[in-house]
Amino acid sequence: MLRKISLIALSAASVFAMHSAELNINNSDLEVGVRLDAGQFNESVEPHTIFIGAKYINADERHSDVRRIKDYQEVNFLMQKNVNADFRLGLGVKLNHTEDFVSIPLGLEAQYKLPINTAMPLYIGAAIYCAPEVLSMDKADGFLEYRANADLQVIENGYITVGYRHMDTNYKRGDVEYNDSVYIGMKFEF
Repeated sequence: MLRKISLIALSAASVFAMHSAELNINNSDLEVGVRLDAGQFNESVEPHTIFIGAKYINADERHSDVRRIKDYQEVNFLMQKNVNADFRLGLGVKLNHTEDFVSIPLGLEAQYKLPINTAMPLYIGAAIYCAPEVLSMDKADGFLEYRANADLQVIENGYITVGYRHMDTNYKRGDVEYNDSVYIGMKFEF
């Protein structure tokens, strides 16, 4: 399965001029994400403002409160704006799925470039997404995800990232902490 996803991601990078690709890991979880910059395809859209993406998480039971956990998939849409030269703010929506859980969370993302005068810029970011019962389908009763990360730009358009992710997939039969973990990864922008 991982081999197929890797091949699809590599193919998408060359065919669609992908804006960013990221790979986050820890001792037992794998997260792969891609985002396409819609401004690269449409001249009426300003570049770096509208993104369409996908994410896949192969999570382990050690970072969850259930014994058996299924893979997580999502398709996402994000509109961002530069508030000033160092701060970006965005509004997003996702369609996510895992086993018998489907929801459409709405969210907010922010990124800030720290005013440190170094050769390697440091960025901090955060995101929160929430789906109440009205945006939850199948056996879902609600969804909450929040993240925080720090990205160090080690080369042009190449980052090392350290982050924390917490995802709650609430079912009608009870709340399930899907994933609660710290990760390290790489992010590339094209």
